[in-house]
Amino acid sequence: MSYSFNVRAANKADAIAAVEVEFDKVVAGQPVHARDRAAVLANAYAVIDLLGDDDTKDISVTCGGYVSWQTAEPPESVPLSSASITASAGTISRDAN
Repeated sequence: MSYSFNVRAANKADAIAAVEVEFDKVVAGQPVHARDRAAVLANAYAVIDLLGDDDTKDISVTCGGYVSWQTAEPPESVPLSSASITASAGTISRDAN
């Protein structure tokens, strides 16, 4: 099962909160992703933390990944056979709206 999303926020703290909200939506629709939640969030936090603070720019974060398994059993009760977690973050120009 795969997921991807992008968030935009005014600062790093808000970006972290937005990533958490979006990943909670992933888990609500694909409960198997509760199993990789800690790793996904740790990865996103790490790339967000690498950025400098700039009150004139927004933070953009993109996350994506997948998990898979080899059996027909419910995913919660079988080992995963593969997983991928990606996150990227950067500062972007703030809209003048």
